[in-house]
Amino acid sequence: MEKNELQVEIPSVLKQSSCQNIGDVDCVDCENGNNSLNLNPQLARQKQYCSQPILVAERTGRKLVHSETVRDSRFDPFKTWSGKLERQISNLRGMPTEEEDLEAGETKRHESEEAPGVDRYFDALEGPELDTLRATEVSVLPEDEKWPFLLRFPVNAFGMCLGVSSQAIVWKTLNTSPVMSFLHISPMPNLILWWASLVLMVFVSFLYLLKIVFYFEAVKREYHHPVRANFFFAPWIACLFLSLGIPPSIAANLQPIIWYILMAPLFLFELKIYGQWMSGGQRRLSKVANPSNHLSIIGNFIGALLGANMGLKEGPIFFFAVGLAHYMVLFVTLYQRLPTNATLPKELHPVFFLFVGPPSVACIAWATIQGDFDHGAKILYFIALFLYMSLVSFEIFLIYQFSLAWWAYTFPMTGASIATIKYTMAVTNIFTRSLSLCLCAISTLTISVLLVYTIIHAFVSRDLFPNDISIAITKKKPKFSKMLAHFRSSRSDRKDFDSSISKGLEI
Repeated sequence: MEKNELQVEIPSVLKQSSCQNIGDVDCVDCENGNNSLNLNPQLARQKQYCSQPILVAERTGRKLVHSETVRDSRFDPFKTWSGKLERQISNLRGMPTEEEDLEAGETKRHESEEAPGVDRYFDALEGPELDTLRATEVSVLPEDEKWPFLLRFPVNAFGMCLGVSSQAIVWKTLNTSPVMSFLHISPMPNLILWWASLVLMVFVSFLYLLKIVFYFEAVKREYHHPVRANFFFAPWIACLFLSLGIPPSIAANLQPIIWYILMAPLFLFELKIYGQWMSGGQRRLSKVANPSNHLSIIGNFIGALLGANMGLKEGPIFFFAVGLAHYMVLFVTLYQRLPTNATLPKELHPVFFLFVGPPSVACIAWATIQGDFDHGAKILYFIALFLYMSLVSFEIFLIYQFSLAWWAYTFPMTGASIATIKYTMAVTNIFTRSLSLCLCAISTLTISVLLVYTIIHAFVSRDLFPNDISIAITKKKPKFSKMLAHFRSSRSDRKDFDSSISKGLEI
């Protein structure tokens, strides 16, 4: 009876032939012809505990597979084609995947699921950037371990490219502007910053292209995120910054074809985003409006500025008109803080500096199109200057923990610095020169501080790219049992933490 029960409990995988000599002791199962084993109950009992191969196995569905052949499938829903690409590569390398058939049903289920709706992001996440999971929610990915690097690499990493490349424009303006010639700025800072921003742009773009290849489902979730969707404008804006900040020693004039190549994807993105704002659906502006929407506006003004510098006429005016129309609507929507708009936090945050970006760049673009810093450019500049002073009066950067997205919130400060230099060229006096110098110093100091913070978090703390919880929300609100289990787990973790601290104090 005991033998029959043993055969039921031991899986068939573990009952494979394992008759090997261990030292000088022979396995009892090998002696099938020995009748004394059946007669002696003591030997029969020993036969039940015969040495078996040491296999670490885990059960998947109804089939038991070896741990060496088990592939971690927890991240498959976020991979390209739900993990099919990785399985194909594994098959080409000759690695067995015994659990593939058992996961077919689950894979089909993941493939049929779409990204969560906008309402789901607002319900499951909180914070100024919608990047913190609410206490009543659970993550579809493990929170207690570090995810693969590409899955943790967010699209807002392009904010670093925006910050560095815009700083290169500042130093180019300081070097070439006649009103700032008393500083005797060397062209070397502009050259160094431009090459650094170019290398950084290539590196970040390469990493995100890898994420698109291997984790396309995660990229889709970022694109549907109310805040992250606006950062898909960042790569093209950074390229426009690189074109504006190119040192004169490398290229004095750029070909207009570059402008058309860079503005084409921006135009397509704007058709999609602005159409959703007006459609009245889930992504209408009154519902998804947040300061990061300024990125889609700034692209129009930067494109108009670059086109005007190249000598183009109609194209820059077109994008300036589109940007100005949507900026006025967005500005009023964000200022009113409609009851349906729950994305703007009450606390101060560096994201509010994006308010300064559009009027700063718009005044430079309009002055370049007109050929003079006229009253229209001055009106836009004074709006930017007032918003800048109202935000700098608060200690915004000292309130929140450092985030990689802060880089994207610094280039409006450099835009205000450049606009002030252009204004100084029209109204030259000691005050305007001092203001230009002060704003340039603040922007340079801010970029330097963020660079130090980035290096510390990347190489010392090694938490520059934490788990991106904002893309790991469930498609539907979790049931009460799941929420209760989440509360219990968090409570147990807290108790373990408190007990460990108390033990440490006793020691």
